[in-house]
Amino acid sequence: TEQAVAVAGGIIGGILLFVLLGITAYLLWKKFYHLFSYEKLINPVKTANANTIFQDQANSETQLKSTSRSRSVPFIIPPTLHGRDWIHLTSEEQVQEDRDPYMTPQSGPRSSFHSLAGAYVVGTINPDLYKFPEDKSETDFPDGNIGRLWFSIEYEQESERLLVSLIKVRKLQPPADSCSPFVKIYLLPDERSYLQSKTKRKTLNPQFDENFVFQVSSKMLLQRTLKFLVYHVDKQKKHHLLGQVTFPLKNEALTEDNKLVIWRDLEKENLEPPSEHGDIQFSLSYNDYLGRLTVVVLRARGLKLQEESPAVGVYVKVSLMNHNKFIKSKKTAALLGTPNPVYNETFSFKADQTELDTASLSLSVLQSNKGEKTLLLGRVVVGPFMYTRGKELEHWNEMISKPKELVKRWHALCHST
Repeated sequence: TEQAVAVAGGIIGGILLFVLLGITAYLLWKKFYHLFSYEKLINPVKTANANTIFQDQANSETQLKSTSRSRSVPFIIPPTLHGRDWIHLTSEEQVQEDRDPYMTPQSGPRSSFHSLAGAYVVGTINPDLYKFPEDKSETDFPDGNIGRLWFSIEYEQESERLLVSLIKVRKLQPPADSCSPFVKIYLLPDERSYLQSKTKRKTLNPQFDENFVFQVSSKMLLQRTLKFLVYHVDKQKKHHLLGQVTFPLKNEALTEDNKLVIWRDLEKENLEPPSEHGDIQFSLSYNDYLGRLTVVVLRARGLKLQEESPAVGVYVKVSLMNHNKFIKSKKTAALLGTPNPVYNETFSFKADQTELDTASLSLSVLQSNKGEKTLLLGRVVVGPFMYTRGKELEHWNEMISKPKELVKRWHALCHST
């Protein structure tokens, strides 16, 4: 029995020893396999001397120069970590252990990659693909431009306050060599009170960054128009108007969460006195490809309002005629009785090019009163030689000669019906 137990123990011990030898051999093979793979990966770097490294840098710089025409940026792999071994922890975990820290060679030619010795360029990135759209508002100025103004607006519903930030003005055209500008801000139709900015000395591109507050109810807000007057102060303290911007609020969605940043080109003041019944400014444009006639009603001035009854509003009615036959009409919004309303509303009519010799446009300025009929404040007709003469005929002909281009003019109103 004892012999049988001894034989069985020997067999089991032999088997265990064989298993242990097999496991040990497997682990040693696995370790040498990983070391062999790692040595193959870093072999080009470990055997490279300092001259080889800097030669690689020179090659990288040559590659950069060849791609400089496309203004690309190199995308590189960081330098390989030299003199480090891997210590096996488990079958899936590894850690680095420092043996000899890698030192960047101090000798050799200096390059843009001297701090990344051993780095290799593997591709390039085109920065043009990651640029934001270029803001051309400060670079694209049309011919005849007399300046451009930037501002922002925001409306607080609870306090009923209109917040206006005057940001800057660019490319002013002063009457003299030097320019000391400031800005007056009105909230029309009130032309008696205004807010004024500080004066900026000797600059054609003043930066204001000033905030102003107008108290106005939400019911009246959309009836109001912002007006900016840009002045120059000369050495004798006289004020010279350089240009103006009018901005109706009726077309804007003004909320506390919606701060609008806006720019507008300055316009020259109309120095001619208003005509007897007032004047109206509008633009005409004809698109011969689409057969579309466009009218932009801009503003009116010097209107003779009827004071016998409280005014509800003043609006403009635009009518298309052909052979004195009514075709179609459209109306602007009615603004509370002001002699200088600002509309900035656009209307389009279908009109074939063959009809332009017999068609005409009638613009009537009307005042509506509570409980009374609508009153005509003035009217103007533009069209071909069949119906008009003078400035009205010139405006129509200029529109035809400049297709797809807005042609803007002032016209005197008459009271004929």
